Amino acid sequence: MNKRGVWVSPTEFVSFAEAKRSSALAQHVATRARSSTGSFGGASLPNPDPILKAQGKDITVYRDLRSAALVGGNIRRRKSSVLALERDLKRGNAPVRVERFVRDWLVDLDLDRIIRELLDAPLYGYQPVELMWQPMGGYLVPEDLLGKPAEWFFYDKENALRFRSKEAGLDGELCDPQRFVVARQDATYSNPYGFPDLSMCFWPAVFMKGGLKFWVQFTEKYGSPWVIGKHPRGATDAETDLLLDSLEAMVQDAVAAIPDDSSVEIKEATGKSDSADVYRQLLEYCRSEINVAMLGQNQTTEKESNRASSEAGAEVAKDIRDGDAGIVTAAFNAVIRRIVDINFGESVAAPIYELWEQEEIDKILAERDKNLSESGVRFTPQYWKRTYNLQDGDIVETAADESGPAFAEPALKPILDQVALDQAIDSLPAELLQEQAEQLVAPVLEALQRGRSDSEALGLLAEVYPQMDDQTLQQTLARLLFIADTWGRLNAAADQEN
Repeated sequence: MNKRGVWVSPTEFVSFAEAKRSSALAQHVATRARSSTGSFGGASLPNPDPILKAQGKDITVYRDLRSAALVGGNIRRRKSSVLALERDLKRGNAPVRVERFVRDWLVDLDLDRIIRELLDAPLYGYQPVELMWQPMGGYLVPEDLLGKPAEWFFYDKENALRFRSKEAGLDGELCDPQRFVVARQDATYSNPYGFPDLSMCFWPAVFMKGGLKFWVQFTEKYGSPWVIGKHPRGATDAETDLLLDSLEAMVQDAVAAIPDDSSVEIKEATGKSDSADVYRQLLEYCRSEINVAMLGQNQTTEKESNRASSEAGAEVAKDIRDGDAGIVTAAFNAVIRRIVDINFGESVAAPIYELWEQEEIDKILAERDKNLSESGVRFTPQYWKRTYNLQDGDIVETAADESGPAFAEPALKPILDQVALDQAIDSLPAELLQEQAEQLVAPVLEALQRGRSDSEALGLLAEVYPQMDDQTLQQTLARLLFIADTWGRLNAAADQEN
């Protein structure tokens, strides 16, 4: 590099003056095609997950882990924590009609099912979702969002999503970005597949399953007392078999019939408790590792934990829940962005889909309602019950007199001039004022509805502005101003004479 330019490759020098006019700076320099470690056969980019590479399998090996009670229970817990959050569409900088259009589209979706499918992304790293588009009036919207098995898809060397189609062969079929949205966790350029949390549970789950198998065998062998039968030295094989059958019946039914010259001795499997503790410790360790991987803590599931450690562990799980919620909202907002681009244009701002905890919004609402109450705003009991989930009887409702609350004698007398002007304004027919206002505002509303974007709406408003019939309303306002001015001059002259 020198003052005049930079070497972009061993054989290519680009000056700063040329760089300003060239698009080469917007292109990738470090790519898999040029990297000495990025040579792969075909267009497929293998999943760099170390567990899958060692097993030589795809992510279906992680789906088998869900049958384990501990792993499946933790998955259900994580998904339930996100589903319990409040959800709504925020307008942001989007036009009102765009926000209403997207809100009406969300009403027809099975949001709980879609969110559950999107939450498979933290488990497997990535979760493709296919958008099923359909026409609706003059618009085009997704009828449904369907999560498809992640093992049906892979990424190529350009980090583009491809479908393992039979017709396309090993290279796969390139997925249309308008048809597919992929929810991913911690995806990077080197690993577009994302990071699967179940990869951290694989070996603990395998060891836990094996340890439980050996523990069961150990329990069967040493958990029950040993029943030892003794027979005379000269007993025949038939007599020995008969004694064994009697001992077997004794173990099951605690009743046995033996010859009078035979004896039975019962021995406990003492000294084996330390061996049993080895299996128990292995299972507890594997369980702890799975809880840490899935929930971010193991304090709320261990019997040795106390209240303080459980609350501390719950805070860590809350952070993971917020991360899962961020994956869901990112996928939804990507779909909303596509809807707005197709129906309203890429320059139009899109509303934002958000998830949040109810306690946080309650605190904000409480502060807002407090400020409004202090400024003189009065809320109805129905509002308090609906907003803060109160029950009947929680609020003392006072019946107000129809004539209004009784106040002390006012210190200031009403201004007669203002009373007279108010009476003059009230004498105007309300129907006449309503008709004049509708004639004036109707072209404005029509222009706003016809406009597909902010700039188009402003242009239509500029066209209809000269056509507005505001002469009648102007005459009415002029008469009111004339009355007010005349009344003020007369009262001012009367005050000077007095």
